[in-house]
Amino acid sequence: MPIRPLIAAAAALLLLVQPLSASATDYPAKPVRIVVPYAAGGSTDTLARLVAERLGKQLGQPAVVDNRPGASEQIAISHVAKSAPDGYTLLLSTLSGLAVNPGLYPKLPYDVHKDLTPIVLAATVPSVVVVHPSVPVKTMAELSAWLKAKPGAISYASAGAGTPSHLGMEYYKRATGVDPVHVPYKGGAPALADVMGGQVPLMMALVPEAMPMVKGGKLRALAVTSARRLAAYPDLPTVAEAGGQDLDVTFWYGFVAPAGTPPAIVARLNEAINQILADRQVQARLAEMQLDVVGGAPAQLTALIRTDTARWKKVIDEAGIKVD
Repeated sequence: MPIRPLIAAAAALLLLVQPLSASATDYPAKPVRIVVPYAAGGSTDTLARLVAERLGKQLGQPAVVDNRPGASEQIAISHVAKSAPDGYTLLLSTLSGLAVNPGLYPKLPYDVHKDLTPIVLAATVPSVVVVHPSVPVKTMAELSAWLKAKPGAISYASAGAGTPSHLGMEYYKRATGVDPVHVPYKGGAPALADVMGGQVPLMMALVPEAMPMVKGGKLRALAVTSARRLAAYPDLPTVAEAGGQDLDVTFWYGFVAPAGTPPAIVARLNEAINQILADRQVQARLAEMQLDVVGGAPAQLTALIRTDTARWKKVIDEAGIKVD
């Protein structure tokens, strides 16, 4: 190839590369948005605001929370997936939005694996199996025996079709061969209210939602659905310790950006958010919310999304779960 065309080609390539390099070097030059797929006041919103306040100080530009609730996180995720991949639009999503929805909704307006770039796994929270105090069981082994003795005669509550409380129980059903009947509610609070009232005897609920009722004597906790006991409740066994299967039903929160976001910007955001998650005040506040801080590399969240997507799609397909 003649020298002059080669130089011209190299110059053209340099012009293409320079804007990308400059954008990563100068980042951020304006405020950063953290989109939240839920209304203000919930755990996802609270976590986002804790990070946003400190992220703005670290980056030297404001970080603001943009609440876009609705459609099981689809509104927020679709918005971020279609946003410019420049590091100025981030998303704090969850297990439900990033790993469960692909199995529940065959025609999502985005592809989680192709349209989003993981930044960091922020926090996790397990569930707890609870029963009404009148239920004659105190361990998971006793619960399984009780349910097997009455196939199809005992019901369990959930926060709604396709929610972690529903999927977790369906996973448990298939692992143990029990057959309780699903009673879906519109949210965890009304479901727990009916379990406390004795209308439904059993539920798998998120720890922060259920444990205040357990402490008040309105519910009995059988086991926590995590690989190890919780520091806040050291006397509460895991499902495996309580005579059940090795059941790990963990809800999680992760930061992602639009696909194509420059790696240098992803790395900077990952480093900044990890530093925020290591802050003692942040950890103390999240501990109050009964969330476990995680952090780590983007690859960790990437792997978790893929693993949980496959895992919960299998449960959804086998159980024939459908949502409106």
